[in-house]
Amino acid sequence: MALLITYAGDHQMNFREKTAWLNVVAMVVAYSVYFGLLLSGHPAGREVFPMLWLFGSIAVAHAVTVIVGTVILSARAPKSERARADERDRAIRRRGATMAYYVLLVGMMVVGVYLPFVESGVPLANMGLFAIVAAELVNSVVVLMSYRRGWHG
Repeated sequence: MALLITYAGDHQMNFREKTAWLNVVAMVVAYSVYFGLLLSGHPAGREVFPMLWLFGSIAVAHAVTVIVGTVILSARAPKSERARADERDRAIRRRGATMAYYVLLVGMMVVGVYLPFVESGVPLANMGLFAIVAAELVNSVVVLMSYRRGWHG
């Protein structure tokens, strides 16, 4: 993964693009484990305490991975790359947040309007968690793709 984050083809990545990659990879790994366990019949798919424990553990592992990775990337990046976000960086973040908002909106509408008629309890909560994770993944992927394609807003 370090090679992927350091160099991708003919494109040298800046600090913010590297952190976007780190977040995408960490999210995919962490939440694939969570939702994979749910699909395989883990009690977190049926009971509250196992769901809270498993999701909390996975979320903490994700956060620690991103924090430690960001600190390492920051230590290795030149000071000029770690400067405050410029207008382009802020526009890219807004673009990602806008796309994620629509994903979250649709997900929460499904969870709040449709699913209460067919599910209840823990499965309903897990669908809400899935909508949140999907929205945040869309945010990170849009940010990453905006940096990769040189989007300027």
